[in-house]
Amino acid sequence: MKAQLLERCCLLSECDTPLRLAEVPVPEPGPDQLLIRVSCCGVCHTELDEIEGRTPPPRLPVIPGHQVVGTVEAAGSRDLEERRGQRVGVAWIHSACGQCDYCCRGLENLCPSFQATGRDADGGYAEFMLAPADFTFPLPAGIDDLHAAPLLCGGAIGYRSLRLTGLKNGDPLGLTGFGGSGHLVLQLSRHLYPDSPIFVFARSPRQQQFARTLGADWAGGIGATPPAPLRAIIDTTPAWAPVVAALAALAPAGRLV
Repeated sequence: MKAQLLERCCLLSECDTPLRLAEVPVPEPGPDQLLIRVSCCGVCHTELDEIEGRTPPPRLPVIPGHQVVGTVEAAGSRDLEERRGQRVGVAWIHSACGQCDYCCRGLENLCPSFQATGRDADGGYAEFMLAPADFTFPLPAGIDDLHAAPLLCGGAIGYRSLRLTGLKNGDPLGLTGFGGSGHLVLQLSRHLYPDSPIFVFARSPRQQQFARTLGADWAGGIGATPPAPLRAIIDTTPAWAPVVAALAALAPAGRLV
């Protein structure tokens, strides 16, 4: 099969082509695994962190990619045969132990045995990939492959962030940064909390205008004063300055996620 291999970590300023297209064997599924024929795989900033060594893979080469949509081609045991032909998604969490306190509380991302798709195990920049059946999710027919893929990372982050805010319908919500996850959070918020005003803090006028077209009640620059104090703010920027600015926009007892 064809696959994109990350063979060494390097700064993008020093290597124009960090991935190499190669022919590698199609993997064989183990007893608890599914072999997935990949339809599409989203591209995430985390791949840059892997390539440049900020979250380096424990082994090289590795096949990146953790927003994967595909069809189950084969199963590693008879118990899983019924899933053959199923359209599925694979996200960042490749596997966890399933037995520790964190796993039992639904916090597999904190499991000491956590492994990441496309970093600790080969991911979706390939024609086929393996994934544990327990972390391979059936997808509804109402959304196509290309639109489903980003929900497996940016969408999941946004949904978890919304849960952590403790927001109630009608509470004003702020969103700092308006990249891939931010615009998905806005749409999720509009659906889950239809009466909540949404205020977006973004650097560029283009991002601010995009936020308004998706239903933001207000959009301004990082550090701008919103029309009202906010019950919660979700920050998706990788910087400290927007975090400090967000604190000033919160109402008393507000929460910054």
